[in-house]
Amino acid sequence: MSVTSSIQQAVVKALAQIYNHAFSARDFQINQTKPEFEGDYTVVLFSLLKPLKQSPDALGKGLGEHLIQTYPSLFSSFNVIKGFLNLTITDGYWGAVLNDHYMNTAYGKNEKKGKTIVVEYSSPNTNKPLHLGHLRNNFLGWSVSEILKADGYDVVKTCIANDRGIHICKSMVAWQKFANGATPESTGTKGDHFVGDYYVQFGTEFKKEVKTLTAAGMSEEAAEKEAPIMKAAQQMLVDWEAGKPDVIALWKEMNNWVYAGFDITYKRIGSDFDKMYYESDTYLLGKKLVEEGLQKGIFFKKEDNSVWVDLTAEGLDEKIVQRKDGTAVYITQDIGLAVNKYEAYQYDQSIYVVGDEQNYHFKVLKLICEKLGLPSEGIYHLSYGMVELPSGRMKTREGTVVDADDIIDEMIKVAAQKTEELGKVKDFTAGELGNLYNTIGLGALKFFILRVDPRKRMVFNPEESIDFHGFTASFVQFSHARAKAILRNEQPDNNFTLQHNEALLPLEKELIILLERYPAVIQQAAFEHNPSVIVNYCYELAKTFNSFVTEHRVLKAETDNKKQLRLRICRMTANVIASGMALVGIEVPERM
Repeated sequence: MSVTSSIQQAVVKALAQIYNHAFSARDFQINQTKPEFEGDYTVVLFSLLKPLKQSPDALGKGLGEHLIQTYPSLFSSFNVIKGFLNLTITDGYWGAVLNDHYMNTAYGKNEKKGKTIVVEYSSPNTNKPLHLGHLRNNFLGWSVSEILKADGYDVVKTCIANDRGIHICKSMVAWQKFANGATPESTGTKGDHFVGDYYVQFGTEFKKEVKTLTAAGMSEEAAEKEAPIMKAAQQMLVDWEAGKPDVIALWKEMNNWVYAGFDITYKRIGSDFDKMYYESDTYLLGKKLVEEGLQKGIFFKKEDNSVWVDLTAEGLDEKIVQRKDGTAVYITQDIGLAVNKYEAYQYDQSIYVVGDEQNYHFKVLKLICEKLGLPSEGIYHLSYGMVELPSGRMKTREGTVVDADDIIDEMIKVAAQKTEELGKVKDFTAGELGNLYNTIGLGALKFFILRVDPRKRMVFNPEESIDFHGFTASFVQFSHARAKAILRNEQPDNNFTLQHNEALLPLEKELIILLERYPAVIQQAAFEHNPSVIVNYCYELAKTFNSFVTEHRVLKAETDNKKQLRLRICRMTANVIASGMALVGIEVPERM
């Protein structure tokens, strides 16, 4: 039981005994005491005053005295300040927390809840490589999945490959027009980069054709519709949905090139999936559901034969669900996918990790599913802000996107440069250095991206992300290595019985309080679907630990009791840092 729960129970019982009034833990707040006041935890009294007909001072004094007398092993002192009861927890309680958990590498993780959550992330298009935006998506989806697992949920990680549609046809048309039979193998190019180059080339050619048509007197809007390369892509999409053999064969070959490239990147960043879905499969079920919706009057056809849903009564507008030529749009396959997921997993929640530019799309999806009588209650859009570079926003069709592979390479290069500047790795082998640079570089990338609340937009700067003294993964990794260095000299004696007659020094106590909070931090991060809660906690823990080992000797402590106490603190800190960083996909080296 956490210290907060223990305080809640004690307060509820005390109020019943003193005032003969039944309360629950939901009837009042308990916060950490503000640094400027004496105490560890604060009971906010205001919600209790009216039902008990007490003044703040009288209630605080009566409750505080009762708690001290009734729970001497939990509370050592109290003070009351303007409606806030500040409680100091005994050193013995904190010592017991340390003794009970310092060996436990699974500390903080919750028991199984018997509930299933499906998390969909990555969701790449097969016309281009993964880029910086995909990295934020993958890091968020993967870490949210791991955090939910740690909080006791059964989690299914899924990915939908957007492997069909007009964008994919654009790459295919460009390859037919410009490649002269080239392949990733013949050019020595990673498959996803190879196909992505043709998508960019399509955009370049499209601009040229539009410019030519407008120069001949056509309006820009008409030119964009009549450009020969765009008409070829649109015809290819029709041919694909009709199952034309040569189109299907080219589509399969180019997608396989891309999947081979994706697999390499996923392995590098540590992304994995329990189930892969393909839009080319789910769109068929979506089209069937659109047809059923038409028959039921949920959807309607316009004069040009396109199919729409009217959501004006729900405060939105009309939304297309099928084009006039009968081809599917994104929402079509998402309707089919929602059914596929629920039939497979009977989930309690289905999380879609998708950027905030799709907020409207997911409102529409949920409403359509409701109208069709499909499972919609558990649909949750984990919306996140765009990630940009210092130079500004990226655009794939203009070739200004920074590929994920290039960013990873850059991070490892920066990690090597900054580590070598410190000059502390001269005894590392070449293989050990390679692993270390990879661990530092990828850790810095993930930490820098995940430290920001998902809902906020962010700017990623590789140079700022590696700093052994700043708010970075490198600092947290170094703190873990520092704890491990102490423990390599001496491990805590498991047979030693800690004595609590020596008062905890401020930094000793502060560290144990932080460590005790870890289970609640996991619960908060899971509830909020927010890995930044874990990242910020790990940084705070690392910062406090560094202050602790700078101020206090561990192996040459004043007494044997203090040495064993501090060794236990080092062991538990190393365990919790490793555990917390693992939840966000970051490795922590044994030495740096």
